[in-house]
Amino acid sequence: MALAFEDLQVLKETEKIADAVWNQIHNWGTFERDTVEKQISRSIDSIGANIAEAFGRYHYGDKLRFLYYPRGSIYESKYWLNRTIQRNLLEDDFANGIVSQLTMIAKRLNSLAASTKSQKKTTKPIKEKQAGYQINNVLFSDEELSSLAEFP
Repeated sequence: MALAFEDLQVLKETEKIADAVWNQIHNWGTFERDTVEKQISRSIDSIGANIAEAFGRYHYGDKLRFLYYPRGSIYESKYWLNRTIQRNLLEDDFANGIVSQLTMIAKRLNSLAASTKSQKKTTKPIKEKQAGYQINNVLFSDEELSSLAEFP
């Protein structure tokens, strides 16, 4: 039985982190909301969104690409968490705890990417039967093609 993306442990952990951060930041003032809250919320939410999107991709290259995107979002989120500490917007212990959890998520994503790569190596590719293409309608006559070749 195939695993649903909602059952991925790394996705569940990411959702918990995103919700915990949201619960801490959603009541900030207008200035803090416009400068930091939107950025940190988007970066943390995009971690889970890209994991989910990777799960829905068919080709291994697409899956891997969408597993690499959250790593960038993790670094971006860590940046914004550091800003919240420096600007006294979040408690140091809370922000540092989230940073620690994001580090673990990054390691789990690396493992998931490595597993995806190994599946690619062990899975036989599906090949389509070669289709015979016939040209029934000629788009250009020989005369038209030769005039195109003479175009400066």
